[in-house]
Amino acid sequence: MELNEGFADLGLSEPLLAAVAAAGYETPTPIQEKAIPLVLRGVDLLGCAQTGTGKTASYALPIIDILSSGTGKPRMPRCLILAPTRELAQQIADNFATYGTNHSLRQALLIGGEGFTLQEAALGKDPDVLIATPGRLIDMFERGRIMLGGVKVLVIDEADRMLDMGFIPDVERIVQTLPRIRQTLMFSATLGPEIKRLGKEFLINPKEVSVAPPATVAGTVSHAMILVDPAEKRAALRDLLRDEAVQSALIFCNRKKDVDIVSASLARHGFNARALHGDMVQYRRTETLAAFKGGEVNLLVCSDVAGRGLDIEAVSHVINFDVPYNPEDYVHRIGRTGRAGREGRAITLATHEEAEAVDAIAALVGGAIPLTTADGEPAALGAAPRERERPRRSRSRRREEPGAREKRPARKRARSAEAAKDRPPLKRAPDGESAEAGEGRRKRRPAKQSASSRDDERVTGLGDHVPAFLRDPLPALPPGAER
Repeated sequence: MELNEGFADLGLSEPLLAAVAAAGYETPTPIQEKAIPLVLRGVDLLGCAQTGTGKTASYALPIIDILSSGTGKPRMPRCLILAPTRELAQQIADNFATYGTNHSLRQALLIGGEGFTLQEAALGKDPDVLIATPGRLIDMFERGRIMLGGVKVLVIDEADRMLDMGFIPDVERIVQTLPRIRQTLMFSATLGPEIKRLGKEFLINPKEVSVAPPATVAGTVSHAMILVDPAEKRAALRDLLRDEAVQSALIFCNRKKDVDIVSASLARHGFNARALHGDMVQYRRTETLAAFKGGEVNLLVCSDVAGRGLDIEAVSHVINFDVPYNPEDYVHRIGRTGRAGREGRAITLATHEEAEAVDAIAALVGGAIPLTTADGEPAALGAAPRERERPRRSRSRRREEPGAREKRPARKRARSAEAAKDRPPLKRAPDGESAEAGEGRRKRRPAKQSASSRDDERVTGLGDHVPAFLRDPLPALPPGAER
């Protein structure tokens, strides 16, 4: 088999070059050209590249060559790769299996949502490469099933996503258990201030490699935004799927419950759609993803957590049912299409309420995305069209205003008139006050009593009640008797 000269110039071994050629790779991508020689030299690396640029191969290929020249100890992997999601971890494991076909390296995959028994069995085979999500790795470490004292190479993939999902404390805890002398590679789709701070914490004199400005998007992807009414979003989505030549599409929602709602709605209307989100058990997620990759399902409604690690080259469309809360998530979402040089299309359904999030995306990617109505007319986002609320006034003030009675609804005025007819006429008191009202007031306000009158009514020793027999006169005694 003819070896590709482009990869050969990077310093990779012949068995690895043969595996690369068998995988169909012809020319290294920019991130691979810059990162592979540095990883082979053993330096720490902070890499920034958008999704779909061959980032996984940029560290997997040189790591295989590095590990092929040595042996490990039982239950002590020599390479640890941390990924934020199960799907991304599975993708990395598949890539290692493809690239290492001519090597005898063993690997193990530790992800949540699956039983411990099979994963413990894989650890018992003394893997050289351990690919894991942070939570499951900590579980196995605390159970004493794995030792991390032999790690020579640490890879932190999708560091920005780790940060967004709150995994950095777990990563810091894991790093504290590793040898201080090691090679650390950290990759991210964006390089914000917090990512650079983590780079200083985890890396030693790193080389920084960036093949594109932070938060840039692939030039093969065309972008569009459609202004819709919130109540009509699902109908607008169905119209969009009918109008566009959608071969396969990822439809992103911000909330997991909306993923289920939207996928069920599409299925009811005859679309071939399924849901994929983080609350699903792992075997269901695996089955759904396999059905989408195999063409059994052409619409996959997913959340950001489930969609981050998807590596499917033939996705024709990415549709944002919701504008992402975090503008960087927009870059990650649309990175699922237009991969490997193919053309892709990213369409976002936006409402007036999401104007602030749309502005944040435009500021991040360096330009506004064309916004139109569903009919293709130019549109603009602004405050949601609604009536200005008038300040609420107290009831008493409304009664004082002239014409307040006429402003009441006709139904209430009619009920008030009928109730007035049923009431008996009031007698007027001499002072102009109603007699009934005066009597009511007098009943509610009893006259004050003087202190002397209150003292006369007081009973000492027996409370407020004296038995009747004590008030009866004593009977007369016969003559000569004493009491």
